[in-house]
Amino acid sequence: MAIHYYKKAEKNASTGYDQTQETVSRMLAEIEADGEAKAKEYCRSLDGWEGDVVVGREQIEAAKAKVPEQLKQDIHFAYERVSRFAAAQRDSIGEFETELSPGLFAGQKLIPMETAGCYVPGGRYAHIASAIMSVATAKVAGVKNVVACSVPRDENGIHPAILYAMDLAGADIILQMGGVQGIASMAFGLFTGKPADILVGPGNRFVAEAKRQLFGRCGIDMFAGPTEIGIIADENADPEIVAADLVGQAEHGPDSPVWLFTTSRELADAVTARMPGLIEALPETQRKAADAAWRDYGEIILCDTREEVVEVSDRYASEHLELQVADLDWWIAQLNSYGSLFVGEEATVAFGDKCSGTNHILPTKGAARYTGGLCAQKFLKIVTYQRQSREATRSVAAATARLSRCEGMEGHARTGDVRLAKYYPDETFDLVIPEEV
Repeated sequence: MAIHYYKKAEKNASTGYDQTQETVSRMLAEIEADGEAKAKEYCRSLDGWEGDVVVGREQIEAAKAKVPEQLKQDIHFAYERVSRFAAAQRDSIGEFETELSPGLFAGQKLIPMETAGCYVPGGRYAHIASAIMSVATAKVAGVKNVVACSVPRDENGIHPAILYAMDLAGADIILQMGGVQGIASMAFGLFTGKPADILVGPGNRFVAEAKRQLFGRCGIDMFAGPTEIGIIADENADPEIVAADLVGQAEHGPDSPVWLFTTSRELADAVTARMPGLIEALPETQRKAADAAWRDYGEIILCDTREEVVEVSDRYASEHLELQVADLDWWIAQLNSYGSLFVGEEATVAFGDKCSGTNHILPTKGAARYTGGLCAQKFLKIVTYQRQSREATRSVAAATARLSRCEGMEGHARTGDVRLAKYYPDETFDLVIPEEV
């Protein structure tokens, strides 16, 4: 049995992290101290934007007029499927109450968050679908205030199609601001007076780090940094399609990891041979990003057995994981760590990224080992309650008092004592654990 690198990445997710962390920390501190003025200053210097930060209705209507009808239909196509899937996720968990013992009832309630901040990337590419993935899902979950932000594209502000998608999905307030300053503005409630209870959405390493540093003051969906793809492929896979899918994700940016896990050296050879030509055929912006990503972050790992492939794949915990193999059911049953799974040659990451229905805001940097992607439940607080009869209090209060005294928490114990004394004044209870315990 053997696992070895056919191609190993020169860089990893930690490359350059210290500088990113320092930059983001400084910016967040400055924006928190100086408020909207500092956020606007960063907007001018980094986004090149000096117009209104909050998008008005007139600008939204003007943007709608610029979006071609076919693109509107495609945005609606994506919105309908993403919303339907989010609703199914929301409905898969519910409220309940159960009687744990006679007279003791415990229950669960689902409470939507008050305000969500949804970040929509718009720098290198206009991430139209991200507006739908975040805003629509929050609205399906019942969030009252959805604040969305995206970087201004030019002197006219946010890309018209992004603005159209944000509005269609139900954004209540839209900010023309990108990067750390956009994340900070939503977190601190700048320009809106509504600090976010949760920040969601993909972004570059600065956006991802800003969310990480703000976690605790507000919630975040997950660590969603530069996008990743893992492809599990065997000797039956089409190397042209495998290579195309790797390039498709590599174009996201120069720090986007792309990984192939395979038991077939012949496939590895064929995919490797095709990568340069497919990258070279891209337009300049996409070509430069994909070339750097494949050179610095691309990997091919050869394994002797499919069990070894599973071991490697689960260790990498890819944000997106494609299966282009025989015996798909076996792989589905064995794999445990991935953000979203694309089963068979017919399914590809781009379909999920754009319009097929599952959410494309997914965990990166190994976070798929402990969390899934953005879903309606992320916007819901799953809270509990309990109620009980006086008869049920007899046993619960006595057990609480004894457990509390064993822990050394006398104040806790006496909250049980006082109720027993009130409800059962004529009874004696054994409320102390023997000292030898």
